[in-house]
Amino acid sequence: MKVDLLDLKVQYHNIQEEVDKAIKEVLESTHFIMGPNVKEFEKEASEFTGVKHALGVANGTDAIMLILRALGVGPGDEVITTPYTFFASAETTSVLGATPVFADIDKNTLCIDPESIEKKITDKTKAIIPVHIFGQMCDMDKIMEISKKYNIPVIEDACQAIGAEYKGKKAGSIGIAGTYSFFPTKNLGCYGDGGMVVTNDDELAENIRMLRVHGARAKYRHEAIGYNSRLDEIQAAVLRVKLNYLNQWSSNRYERAQVYHELLKDTDIVVPFEDKNCKQVYHQYVIRCEKRDELAKYLNEKGIGNAIYYPIPVHLLEVYKSLGYKEGDLPVSDKACEKALALPMFPELTREQQEYVVNCIKEFYKNN
Repeated sequence: MKVDLLDLKVQYHNIQEEVDKAIKEVLESTHFIMGPNVKEFEKEASEFTGVKHALGVANGTDAIMLILRALGVGPGDEVITTPYTFFASAETTSVLGATPVFADIDKNTLCIDPESIEKKITDKTKAIIPVHIFGQMCDMDKIMEISKKYNIPVIEDACQAIGAEYKGKKAGSIGIAGTYSFFPTKNLGCYGDGGMVVTNDDELAENIRMLRVHGARAKYRHEAIGYNSRLDEIQAAVLRVKLNYLNQWSSNRYERAQVYHELLKDTDIVVPFEDKNCKQVYHQYVIRCEKRDELAKYLNEKGIGNAIYYPIPVHLLEVYKSLGYKEGDLPVSDKACEKALALPMFPELTREQQEYVVNCIKEFYKNN
């Protein structure tokens, strides 16, 4: 049996008629940039998330950078974030000339640890970027307490967590702003690159609207050095179709996660932690295990897709060598990078496929 880590083809076939129709309508309109689909998708995403402003941008990385830029982050500033995530959360800080400061993660959720955040705050700290990793939200009550105590804005990197909730509030809606990525592999993915900023802050939203179109509020009236960061019309049309299915897909992912929990309960595998305050959307189903690399190789041989998120914590990447971090400085993050492995997870995953995956895992440990 072959089981992909993610099967986008089956998803497309299930909604093919609607998607093809939406794309064709855009092609026939010949309006490809910042058209009616972008405007309508922004409205629909705003309603879905429960925020005043939803702004389509070119990708999730730009979404983070635009918020940082609108907040005035620049040389001499520091931004606290997690090392257990994709590079973009720190990269955007560096692009603006500021310095990323890394806080360790919680051993259960793998999200940034609020206590570690507070220990890293200095008079140079300009923002905090918690990442809702793998669809699991951070401890936002504690993080927002820190934000209020030190008057430091929180930018939620919700690129892996659209639809997730913390005490009934959607990911991205709690801090001063949130970000989404619509990269094809995300729970709500388009057929190219795409991203979004969500915020309840009117001034911040207005600044980002300007910055995303070359720093101009009106054509040829440039007020700032901005960016070319726009969500294109075809991607917005696709996302409008898919948004109607997102809640069901999230429910399906959660159900598949419960099946994995059940099938793995009598093993030494550490399954994803579920915080009682959160609604998990399982962007990835990430286990932690011994002999991770050997298991990954074995699963590949059995036709089972898997992925290592993340092989190297961001603070130990070559590009950040000058910051002076060393192994052991952030031990929980280091350990997660040594033991974490993502198993197949998508809404259409079948029970038979999951049983095959888990049987292969048990077979591996029985023989090793």
